[in-house]
Amino acid sequence: MTDVAPQSQTLDRGIRILEHLAGAGAARTAAAIGQALGMHRSITYRLLRTLEDHRLVERDAAGRFGLGLGLAVLARGVRTDLPTAATPHLTALAAELGMTAFLVVRAGAEAITVTSVEPRNTPAHVAYRPGIRHPVDRGAPGLALLMPEAPHPDDRPALVAARQAGFAVSLGEVIPGLRSVAAPIVRAGAALAVVYVESEFTETRIGRAVVAAAGKIIE
Repeated sequence: MTDVAPQSQTLDRGIRILEHLAGAGAARTAAAIGQALGMHRSITYRLLRTLEDHRLVERDAAGRFGLGLGLAVLARGVRTDLPTAATPHLTALAAELGMTAFLVVRAGAEAITVTSVEPRNTPAHVAYRPGIRHPVDRGAPGLALLMPEAPHPDDRPALVAARQAGFAVSLGEVIPGLRSVAAPIVRAGAALAVVYVESEFTETRIGRAVVAAAGKIIE
């Protein structure tokens, strides 16, 4: 019989709240958080108060909760070298293509955006904030994270095509209407990607630029 440590339901709920707030990108009421996560309002509020005591969440004047500065303290030293190394290349890529460029890492079955750079000299572009997460088998960034793995008979055709091309493409798999192109940063277990609605550049041109930028990043 295998011994499996029991899961802490309270800890799990607290982490889910933090993940929800990271993905929401804006402060939310306790009721809205509880409804989104399927938790009773009183339980949600008690968890938020505990997280607030540790500065992991903060409450604004309207009583809405958002991520707190305590998270920055916990995050010190966690893969900080990778975002630092990637930022100059994200900035250059965003300027070259006129698109938002971002860095994605894998956490279990999810792809998580850890940093992004928006172009400065374009009339319009897509905002894609850190904290966005989606299944690793969906979207160009997720596919790019899977590209270095050994091929499997059950691989999606999009993943097979990505390995052949050297970069992954997707349309509307994470956010409806948005296109994305991504390439793996193999040595870092991460991926570099851009997101856009339309472009004057071909997918191949975009893909080559993303691959080139990813190849310049050393963790």
